[in-house]
Amino acid sequence: MAARLFLSSGDMIADRRFDFARDLQMKGDLAAAADLLLQATDLAPGFASAWFTLGEIREQLGEREAAVAAFRKAVTADPQDRHGASLRLMLLGADKLSAMPPAYVRALFDQYAPRFETALVDDLGYRGPSLLFRAVLSARAAIRKPAFFRRAIDLGCGTGLAATAFAKEVDYFIGIDLSPRMIEQARLTGLYAELEVTDMMQGLRGRPDAGADLILAADAMVYVSDLAQVLQEARRVLAPGGLLAFTVETHGGDGVILGEGLRFAHGATYVRASVKAAGLVLSKLENLSARNEDNAPVPGLVVVAAKP
Repeated sequence: MAARLFLSSGDMIADRRFDFARDLQMKGDLAAAADLLLQATDLAPGFASAWFTLGEIREQLGEREAAVAAFRKAVTADPQDRHGASLRLMLLGADKLSAMPPAYVRALFDQYAPRFETALVDDLGYRGPSLLFRAVLSARAAIRKPAFFRRAIDLGCGTGLAATAFAKEVDYFIGIDLSPRMIEQARLTGLYAELEVTDMMQGLRGRPDAGADLILAADAMVYVSDLAQVLQEARRVLAPGGLLAFTVETHGGDGVILGEGLRFAHGATYVRASVKAAGLVLSKLENLSARNEDNAPVPGLVVVAAKP
């Protein structure tokens, strides 16, 4: 997906040990790689990248407790958790499900930005924006209203793929994304009247009551564990009759889980309940996949909800 994040230890020898360890890891010599990483952390105890990689290797070796200990060291070394070690702890069942670290998401997409569209569209067959576009058209047609919106907010706007899909139907587009480099790419499209570097919640909180007719979140809610706050704030920002349209990845059970790809999956029952609790009216919920993974469609939902 993106280049692997590396945070230097500040110690040249420790960094060199890390480089050698990564080479060995890639060649499959996990035990030797682990030994070198331990040497690196002896030299630089606060070496977050080394602790995180050691956690990965311990997990690969089936050494769960040692993996948990290493990931915890990674979080301690980098409280912002730019590697996402806390997510690995959730996957291992060592910690309860919680919000995704903003610094992890920012670092991930800052690295991803230069090849985002190529990787997502060409490699993963991404179709989220077109699915949302068709769903919004259908929802408006069902109530015999045109799919035209004066002001729209694109949450997790990325490089502007959703705005491109809706460009002819929206007068004024506002893009919100946590990644400065994604915002730079979005600006190049010329589709947005405003762009803001912030997370979804803060972006919505800065918007006036009833200030938008449409809110989009294409492939963005997969980085949100609890949809409740975002949906409630979206309701406040929407004008009466306005629409919220978003995609999520899903699973066969209830509630929310963290998948192996470090993306949250929301059960259909949970999504329905969250929409209702936010005071929105569900217009459409379809089982549609927004992207592929390993050449197979990832189970997903396309959701459209209206503010009464």
